[in-house]
Amino acid sequence: MTAFTDGYVPGRTGPTATTEADPREVGRVRTEYSPAYDGDPDPGEIVWTWVPFEENDGRGKDRPVLVVAREAGGTLLAVQLSSKRHDGDREWVAIGSGPWDKSGRDSWVDVDRVLRLHEDGMRREACALDRMRFNLVRQRLYERYGWT
Repeated sequence: MTAFTDGYVPGRTGPTATTEADPREVGRVRTEYSPAYDGDPDPGEIVWTWVPFEENDGRGKDRPVLVVAREAGGTLLAVQLSSKRHDGDREWVAIGSGPWDKSGRDSWVDVDRVLRLHEDGMRREACALDRMRFNLVRQRLYERYGWT
């Protein structure tokens, strides 16, 4: 866990907590590429938020996620990034390196795990992913879930 001076970790608890969403139960999803450098999370941007571990035991960590869509209720759908190698794994899309990782490591996006986040549940906007790499993720989400 990343320690914050006041003890508050955006996205960790309460009504703005980042949660796992069942991608087959979220209804129609229209992914879009619409980054805007305004400090708010937008589809196409990589932002930092608290992400619960898959065990859902209360543990997790602050990590980068790629926002892929807005939901009607104002929440956003995102997929998590990892710098752990996932070559050849169909659930992970290689997106290379970028400013979201200070060490310049290559990253992969997990399309098998979809997260729901709130604008107030993120720590910071890291950057916009370029359209070409975003479209690789978008294509895999379409293949897996039929999202347009």
